[in-house]
Amino acid sequence: MRFPSIDILRTFAIFVMVLVHFGENLSGFTSPFTGFGAPLFAFLSGVSYLLWVQGQTARGTSEEDISKVSIRRGLFVIGIGFAFNILVWLPEDTFNWDVLTFVGTALILLNGFRRLPLPITVLAAVMALLVSPILRGQADYAAYWENGYFECDLTLSDVLIGFLCTGYFPIFPWIAFSLSGYVAAATLFAETDSDEPLPSLWPLVLLGAAFIATSQLARLSRPYLPELLANNYLGGWTMFPPTIEYVLGTLGMTLMLLGLTHRFIDHNPRALRWHGLLNIAKTFSRYSFTIYILHHVVHLWPLWIYGSANGFDPTYFWMTALPITTSILLAILFLACCYGILRRLGPDRTYGIESWMRWLCD
Repeated sequence: MRFPSIDILRTFAIFVMVLVHFGENLSGFTSPFTGFGAPLFAFLSGVSYLLWVQGQTARGTSEEDISKVSIRRGLFVIGIGFAFNILVWLPEDTFNWDVLTFVGTALILLNGFRRLPLPITVLAAVMALLVSPILRGQADYAAYWENGYFECDLTLSDVLIGFLCTGYFPIFPWIAFSLSGYVAAATLFAETDSDEPLPSLWPLVLLGAAFIATSQLARLSRPYLPELLANNYLGGWTMFPPTIEYVLGTLGMTLMLLGLTHRFIDHNPRALRWHGLLNIAKTFSRYSFTIYILHHVVHLWPLWIYGSANGFDPTYFWMTALPITTSILLAILFLACCYGILRRLGPDRTYGIESWMRWLCD
């Protein structure tokens, strides 16, 4: 079953990332939404996986076949992630562990966790969050970010450390978002008999509010805590590294958004009349993978080409190429063009990277 709330949330995540990346990469502008698109995207990877598994089970697909497709899809996304790093972010960033390599790994891990009781998955998410500051401290996180971006030597140890805890989107703590999305979906979209009451969404909303409150309490109490705890374990609100305050705060927001949209959109008969909004959300949601990659190509390749054509390093005009108003207008134009082209192609989903994945992996 397709839920409009998931389409809307995924569309929101794509819009945030496109606007943030255009503004940041072309103009050096830090948007108020910076740092929220990726957590929502990672969280929805867990939600979507649970719904996909439910759909496969309803069709009578065996457990073995579900596992095979899950692993193939995960490896496909990881492979696309490496190609993306090389062709879009340039070869020196092959092992920067961007969001695509993380999502592919998360799909493989979720395939294992789906066989375990939900409390074990919850415990794993909690432990992933709590051990992350310790792992970063042991790995000397700051040594990999001396210039404000992730750099590592091409050695097995550095590559593995980047994958686990120091890259852009390392397993620890980002897997907590995907595991939380899976558990939230398993609770909210539980398969019940027609005469059974639907699961209540309010515990999910209240849990999200509690996470946000805890995040803010930890952030405000830092000046009064011992230095070891305040600086080495909490660290304030930052995405790089993703601190406990940041993860709890953004995870709380995603939980609240999922619960509220499910209540006021999926269970609202009047929402079905919002044909225009729902069609836009469905279009962007169906092609979110393709749009994520395409928007980087559209705004980064011209930047690299322009720098090289003027005799500079390809990254010479990074963050200084355009005024912010122009960058945001280009981002809006890109989104409008995507919608127009995708709507013209039709609803069959025979185009884009999503169709490649289904053809190769399913």
